[in-house]
Order: sequence, then structure tokens, then C-alpha cells
Amino acid sequence: MSELKIQHLITLTELLSKGAKNNFISITTSSLGKNIKRSQQAASMHLLELEQSGFIERIMSGRKISIKLTPKGYDQIVNLFNLLKTSLESVPSFIELRGTLVSGMGEGAYYMSLKGYTKQFKSKIGYVPFPGTMNVKLEKKEYVEALKQIAASDGVKIDGFSDGKRTYGWVKCFKCNLNGKIPCELILLERTHHDYSIIELISETEMRKKANLENGSEVSIKIPL
Repeated sequence: MSELKIQHLITLTELLSKGAKNNFISITTSSLGKNIKRSQQAASMHLLELEQSGFIERIMSGRKISIKLTPKGYDQIVNLFNLLKTSLESVPSFIELRGTLVSGMGEGAYYMSLKGYTKQFKSKIGYVPFPGTMNVKLEKKEYVEALKQIAASDGVKIDGFSDGKRTYGWVKCFKCNLNGKIPCELILLERTHHDYSIIELISETEMRKKANLENGSEVSIKIPL
């Protein structure tokens, strides 16, 4: 075993957590197996292979075993930590959706102008949206699945209300930007004619005009995490 396998990494990490970096620690293979959720026999084999590859030192005393990590063993854990740290730090801090601009049903301007919504928009997202919504059809299934992930989070909720004649559903807003330039909100409606393949955007400005977009234009929407 010239390189550490995943099961040996788990064993080595468990030993490190018990203080085996600088000191010999006493341990039994049965207790080690329990801690790494493996059998006593598997734990014993792990230790043998780690020792043979120079990752640990062992001193046997009856059924008791004293173990200490070698510099080689410790360096392997440090290298793994640095690799994981770099990978985690490079994870994008946003979800990106891509699609094409399509026509809506013409209802956005009406709903976005209702006082029951506009008052809440002003207080909760900081502005009253330009009347109307921009509709984007998502290009791939991966983006539809990403939208479902977004929908499961809270966002900023605009509560539903009644004007005495009819009841209007809630709206959830998610801060985002269009093509990396225009601040906007992706909105999800309690009551909508669209499935997850169509998203609606609102902004303080008329996005089509500001970004010089028309039906069929390809757009990118980035939602910060």
C-alpha cells in the first residue's frame, strides 16, 4: 500500500484525533473498529498495512497496542486537509441559471402594480419593481433542478393578501443579477401558470431596454448563496 486508501485515511484520522501525532497512544483493535465503524479484524488489518507503508509506528504489549503517527503519516493528513480546503474555497458562491428570453402572458405588469405587493416590495427588497416581469426559459434540465433547489430555500417572502374581491398568493424573492450587470430578483409565485422551466425576474428598471434584449436573447442569471 504505497498510497493511502479511503478506509486507511479514516483510521489515520481517528488516531490523529486521539493524540497520536506527538505521542504513542494505547488502543485496542476492537475499540478502534467501533470508532471507525468497521470490524475488529478490519481495524487490525488497517493498522498492519499502515505500519508496513510507514504511516504509523506500533508497539505491541499483549492485547494492547501503542501507536504513533510517523511524519509521513501526518504529512498525508495535512496534504489531504490542504486539498479539501482548496477545493472548498474554490466552490462558486452562486447558483447560475441560463436560458432564453421569452414572452410572458402579460399579467406581470398588473400584479407587480398592486398596492398589496408594492408596499411590501418597497419595505422588504428596497424598491418598487418596474411594472412587469421578464420571463426566461431555462435551457437545460440541470438548471431546472437548480431552480428547485432555490425554491426549497426561504428567500424574501412577500405575503399574500386579499382586496375584498379576490385573494392573491405569496411571492418569494431571491436577489440575483442579469448577465452580471443588472441587479434584479428572481421571483417564485404561490400561484403561477409556469412550471420550473420558466423563471420570472423583476427589477427596479426595465431590463429588456437596459440590457438591449429581445425574445430569443440568451441570458445568465446568478443567484448568490
